[in-house]
Amino acid sequence: MPYRILIVAPSWIGDTIMMQPLLMRLKAREPDAEIHVLAPAWSAPLLSRMPEVAASIENPFAHGKFDWAGRRALGRRLTTADFSQAYVLPNSWKSALVPFFAKIPKRTGYTGEARVILLNDRHTLDEAAMPRLVDRYAALAGPLDSPTPNPHLTSTPEQQRAARAALGLPQDIAPIIFCPGAEYGPAKRWPAGHFAALAKRVSRGGTPPSPVWAVGSAKDAPIAEEISRLSDGAVVNLCGRSNLEQAIDLIAGAHAVVSNDSGLMHVAAALDRPLAALYGSSSPAYTPPLSPHAKIVSLNLECSPCFKRECPLGHLNCLNQLQPERVLAALANDA
Repeated sequence: MPYRILIVAPSWIGDTIMMQPLLMRLKAREPDAEIHVLAPAWSAPLLSRMPEVAASIENPFAHGKFDWAGRRALGRRLTTADFSQAYVLPNSWKSALVPFFAKIPKRTGYTGEARVILLNDRHTLDEAAMPRLVDRYAALAGPLDSPTPNPHLTSTPEQQRAARAALGLPQDIAPIIFCPGAEYGPAKRWPAGHFAALAKRVSRGGTPPSPVWAVGSAKDAPIAEEISRLSDGAVVNLCGRSNLEQAIDLIAGAHAVVSNDSGLMHVAAALDRPLAALYGSSSPAYTPPLSPHAKIVSLNLECSPCFKRECPLGHLNCLNQLQPERVLAALANDA
């Protein structure tokens, strides 16, 4: 039987991408290991672009849902999979229940929320020594005696062509992609007017001019539609029209990406696209875009980062005063 590892994955796109370097380290140590990932159903297309993942298992429990009986039933079903070790990445008590019920011999994770019984290979986290989430995950595989590798998602030319064909998009152009959404809240979203002004510059005044596509979920469609309207139609709104798998392949074929601090920002970084990553209420110290082609664009005001969903001072100067010219310059520096 192969050495099988179960990873209990986080619930966010960005955090799931931050998980990949741990998988890289595990495969480097055990090349023949099979890594199975217990994750929400939406993440399957993302996990399929990580070569280290042998299979994904749907985690049916909504974020914050306890469901003792359901977790026990899932754990018991997994006992037949003969996992040798589990890595529990979320810090919650309930996230460690499935590996415990599955009777996986070695259950690894950080101490927290009274998980003494559920985890038998417990690590103590020094947050000051490891401020980045990617390093915290990677260190579960052992001491970090070399720099943590950057995440890397795959996207083939065939997949990119298929995504464009499905959406009726031209095949022979390299667009600039906007990711105007941010699930966390308005304090992480660059204003629609600024996105629109930038779109006008790059679509009409660039050398050469670049088409602009907005990519995101259905929740992002209204803000993308506003950007398109304010830009006089310079932005093609694909938010809600494309699924996560297509979004990965659209971003992979982009000339450059402009994104709020969001899951798709981390997708763009993991695809090594030139990226202007816009920061307002949040900080890149914890989950920065991990790519040499990523440029962090922030005013670093005294009041930021505040980590609030909405500006507590009511002005959102950290993003309102972040002018399109500054973002354009960041893109030009990576040209």
